[in-house]
Amino acid sequence: MITFACQDIKFKDLISCSFQLNKTEYNVLMYLLKKEKEYTASALGKAMSLDRTTVQKAIKQLAEKNLVKRLQINLDKGGYMFYYEIKNKTEIKQRMLDIVNKWHDGVQKEIKKW
Repeated sequence: MITFACQDIKFKDLISCSFQLNKTEYNVLMYLLKKEKEYTASALGKAMSLDRTTVQKAIKQLAEKNLVKRLQINLDKGGYMFYYEIKNKTEIKQRMLDIVNKWHDGVQKEIKKW
């Protein structure tokens, strides 16, 4: 927990706010960060007790936010499957730090203008 002025900010909220994640997106991201392996949307849904389509929507948003990468595996008998895995955790941390620093700079600028 981080205390700022009169507010306590949970780390979960910091991550969610930094990347504009909804509850499901946050939970999928945290699950992938903890497991550090690749999953299909179906396997991820089963592991997290979520519907596959719910996971697919969350994964799509996470991929668009460049937090998760999608890997296509071509099947021997034709067709393909998508697997999802977390992007580089160090890169994600740095992006969060950049977001927080930008916010910090903005707050300082507003205080100085006051």
